[in-house]
Amino acid sequence: MEAGGQRRRWENCWIALCISYLIIVGQQVSAQIRYSVAEEVKEGTVVGNIAKDLGLDVSSLVDRQFRIVSGSKEELFQINQDNGVLYVHKKIDRESLCVGSGVCMVNLKTVIENPLEIHYVEVDISDINDHSPIFLEKEQRLNIYENTLPGADYQLQAARDPDYGTNSVRSYKLSPNDYFEIRMREGDEEKIPFLVLKKAVDREITTKHKLILTAADGGNPSRSGALNITITVLDINDNRPVFSQEIYSLTLQENCRTGTVVTRVNATDIDEGSNGDIEYSFATLNSEVHDAFKLDQITGEIRVKEEIDFEDTEVYKFDIQASDKGHPPMSAKSRVVIKIIDVNDNSPEIEITSLSKNIPEDSKPGTVISLISVIDKDAGINGKVICQLNKNVPFELKPSFKDNMYSLVTKDRLDRETHSQYDITITASDLGQPSLTASTTLSVQISDVNDNAPEFIINPINIYLMENNAAGSSIISVSASDKDSAENAAISYHIIRGDGSQTDMSSFLNINSETGVVYSLKSFDYETLKTSHFHVLATDSGSPSLSSNVTVNVFILDQNDNVPVILYPVSANGSAEGVEEIPRNVNAGHLVTKVRAYDADIGYNGWLLFSLQEVSEHSLFALDRYTGQIRTLRSFTETDEAQHKLLILVKDNGNVSLSATATVIVKVVEPKEAFAAPDDKKAVKDEEENNVTFYLIITLGSVSVLFVISIIVLIVMQCSKSTDYSSKYLQDANYDGTLCHSIQYRSGDKRYMLVGPRMSIGSTIAPGSNRNTLVIPDRRRRDSGEVRLADLFQSYF
Repeated sequence: MEAGGQRRRWENCWIALCISYLIIVGQQVSAQIRYSVAEEVKEGTVVGNIAKDLGLDVSSLVDRQFRIVSGSKEELFQINQDNGVLYVHKKIDRESLCVGSGVCMVNLKTVIENPLEIHYVEVDISDINDHSPIFLEKEQRLNIYENTLPGADYQLQAARDPDYGTNSVRSYKLSPNDYFEIRMREGDEEKIPFLVLKKAVDREITTKHKLILTAADGGNPSRSGALNITITVLDINDNRPVFSQEIYSLTLQENCRTGTVVTRVNATDIDEGSNGDIEYSFATLNSEVHDAFKLDQITGEIRVKEEIDFEDTEVYKFDIQASDKGHPPMSAKSRVVIKIIDVNDNSPEIEITSLSKNIPEDSKPGTVISLISVIDKDAGINGKVICQLNKNVPFELKPSFKDNMYSLVTKDRLDRETHSQYDITITASDLGQPSLTASTTLSVQISDVNDNAPEFIINPINIYLMENNAAGSSIISVSASDKDSAENAAISYHIIRGDGSQTDMSSFLNINSETGVVYSLKSFDYETLKTSHFHVLATDSGSPSLSSNVTVNVFILDQNDNVPVILYPVSANGSAEGVEEIPRNVNAGHLVTKVRAYDADIGYNGWLLFSLQEVSEHSLFALDRYTGQIRTLRSFTETDEAQHKLLILVKDNGNVSLSATATVIVKVVEPKEAFAAPDDKKAVKDEEENNVTFYLIITLGSVSVLFVISIIVLIVMQCSKSTDYSSKYLQDANYDGTLCHSIQYRSGDKRYMLVGPRMSIGSTIAPGSNRNTLVIPDRRRRDSGEVRLADLFQSYF
């Protein structure tokens, strides 16, 4: 053994000398090569070709025993002697091989003999992201008081990642919330997360906050790990007890039994534990309250302790205090108001202090008649008395400044003529349950004074006086009444004289002072005076006397003394009778003729209406009540008679209506006979000229052109003779705003205009409608021949 050891020493010395010699002589017998390989690669993965990199002969590697003589204990690498390739012999875990080291390097020493050569190989083990960040504990719990100020931070456990460099933990992220945020601080070799309070927490809102902290590395793809954080908000005594009501108002009868529950106060505290436990106590040190009631400290129940007497105390007012058991304790107060209800056992008593039995009827409202006092021995609502009077009396009770004191006063004006005596019943009722009542009756007499002026039932009075009245005749009788009696009601009448103007008619009147009959001293003319008025004064004989007047409006009425005059048709002997011939083939609405009339009166007396008094066939003809136009209602048939007689009644609208009649005989002829009729009957403005012309063309087609021209000339000349002035529309209130039209006629040196509402062909006559004929001066415009509207209205009015 000793010889073997000595031999080895000699061999080592020999090798050292050889190496030294080689170095000295400059021959390379050793070299250093560096390779890099990732961890976790498969076994057999080629790291590098050492023989090629060292320039060794591959064929001699086996003979020269090329091998690794030193390296890791686990023999992570091997050399293939056939090709000189360095390969991975076992799976490499960098984190277990190089714990806590930034660079992980494996050093290998290779030897090849004959000649002996030593080569050094360094293999750099590169890291891969094969580990996720992990927290040593899956959940971390924190306790935070609710009064902690924002900005406070709490260190959280850091995540661990065995990987190196960018594959290690790089960031932390907190789940979204309103109260906390995450901040990181750089440690020696890692980043430390801190939970920072950014908004104050309130246990009464949220007792626990659950968050998730996520740690992520910088690998690609990134790996992460999560930590559950539970934050419990610890309570502090920061809330006072709160009563359900600020004031507990209640009532209690004075005769309730001992032990009766009056009320139960209730307060709540949103704190927890002892901070939320509440005790109740009297906050008012009042012996009267303590003697009358007792309070349960736990439940807040208030009970009657001894008998309650309303006469001693009407209202109990005290405070209840609710305190919690926190440190320091917090408290709140609530007011309790207990109103004692009195028992009603006394009736009211009415006392009459003074009374005026006779009252003048001119006493002003508010005149005191009597003083009344009412007494009720009860108190409170039972002692409150309401006094009332019987209905339909002009008196009222006015309360005094003192309770249950009243003044009986007049409420309205008194009138002896209506009521000379009043029996006033005063009823006093308290408001107890049940109510107690007392009553008494007073008798009051009303004395008369002259407080009523004479009164006219109608004021003003409108009278309508017919013109040409007889002088000295009575025109009206006025009468006034006086509600007073005796001399206060004796009335005399007088006419108040006017200013003597042209329209003043008082100087032409006289009145009977006793009867009030008014007489006219002259006859009145409508054309001179249409309207006027006068005043009648009525005076009583009271002292002082009272008077009143009435206005009498006088309207002079026009007399209907003119009979309507028929202008057309008029026969040769002067009678209102005419004959009209029409073809049998005319259509419905054909204008047969127009009856023309006028009335010399004006106003309603001159307004004319047309009506059919007699007609042989009602279904054939219609008469326009306003224009006098006669039109066919339908076409003629073979069975219709050839001659029809129409009796037309024209009447005015006077009080005593005057009228005239006209007879129109309508002959139905064949079309050829119709064209032989005189052409002047077709001169009416609105005749259906187109249809006539059409028939003329058919029946007289062979007539010469000269004859046709002659007919046209005759029609034009006939139209130019008729006076057809422009119509102006007048509005009459009796027609509810219907537009009117006018038709003018000439008779001698006068022209007449018929005014009435425009009606359709099928209009029917309604009783009571108005019609008027205006007499128009013969004034025309030189250029157009139209009647001036101003002249028309001047002549009308």
